[in-house]
This record gives sequence, C-alpha cells and structure tokens, in this order.
Amino acid sequence: MAQDPWKHAGRASAGTGFLPKLSVPHHGTEERLAIAEMAEAFGVTHRTLHFYEEKGLLNAARIGPMRVYDEAHVRRMAVINACREIDMPIAAIQELMEALDGSTSQTEADELFQAALKARRRELAAQQSILRRQMQRIAELLETGTNEWARGTARESIHLSPIETECLGLMAEGYPASRIAALMDMDLAAALTLESGIIRKFDANNRFQAVAKAVLAGMIAEGD
Repeated sequence: MAQDPWKHAGRASAGTGFLPKLSVPHHGTEERLAIAEMAEAFGVTHRTLHFYEEKGLLNAARIGPMRVYDEAHVRRMAVINACREIDMPIAAIQELMEALDGSTSQTEADELFQAALKARRRELAAQQSILRRQMQRIAELLETGTNEWARGTARESIHLSPIETECLGLMAEGYPASRIAALMDMDLAAALTLESGIIRKFDANNRFQAVAKAVLAGMIAEGD
C-alpha cells in the first residue's frame, strides 16, 4: 500500500502535532538546509530565523555550532511565514503553533489554522473600518478646519483700510490696475502701489493669489 506523503510531512515536528498543508519553497534537495539556505528559501534574514527561535516558534537542529533545518522545519516555517505575511502578532502565532503542536489529526490542524485566519480577518476588517473613519475625519478637518483657521487668521492679522478694501473688490472683479486707477480717481503709479501693498498683506505672490486668499478668508464673496 502506498504511504500518504502528508502522513509525516504534515507533522509539526518529529512525533508531535500536525501542520496545515501549505506550499513550501522548492529548495532542490531533501538534505538538511543550512541557515543561509533556509533564509534564502523564505526571503528572510538570519536574524529573523534567530528571532523565531528565541520566541520558541522554530527550533533548529544543530550540527556542531551550525543550525540546520529539515523538512519538518521547512513546513513549520511555511506556516509561520504565512502568518507574518498577514501581520499576525507574534503572540497569536505562538498560540497557534502551540495548538498545532497539540493537534491529533490533520483535520484538527486545518481547522485550527482556518480559525486563526478568520480571527485575523476580523481584526483587519475592524482596522479597516477605523482607518476609513480616520481618513474621513482628516478630510473633514482639511476641508472645514483649515478654512476656519484661515478665516480666523485673516481676520486677526490682515487689516485693510477702506481704500484697500475697495481696491481689493475691484481686483476680485478682474479689473487691471489702469482701470482701477480710473475708477478710484488716482494715477496708475498710485494704483500699482496700492495693489502691491494688498498683495504683500496677504503674503501672496500676485494679485490672483491675493484674491484667492481673500475669498478663502471670507473677506470677499466668491464670484464678486
């Protein structure tokens, strides 16, 4: 009778527990892997493997001082790596691996893994909901809070004389300096000086920016 290839490969470690049936990197050999080969197979660093060992998630075998990993380690690492890919907390991974170590059948191991995935999905859905609310609040603050701040700042710090207010209104209507000079009964040089002073008070680069800031500050109505 042919042996089930998962009978032993699915084991969490020699003689204990079972693991969910996940795909594993093809490393081209059935021999034990050195730490460099293990790290390369999963795209992680040596430090990551050391960290997992420190947390009791992965216990490498030793040949002298060298860490080596067999097929059971590779399959165990596949589970750990899958959990980290969905940013599952280390404590949750530790809890899952302990449960898998105590599993008595492949079905039980698969059910434990599925339950952990569903729990993580619920956590991510909750985080997604929180992020949406936060993004909406940021948009509201940018739209209303910034405008209120701009209005308050303008009212407190920008003071226009009656003649400047009149000139600003004409600027908002799109009149050039020559026309403003005629309408306000002054020469062109005086109108240009008046306009420059208004632009400077709004800390603007030109008349169009000054008018835009005045509209934002509520000092003139849009469309005037």
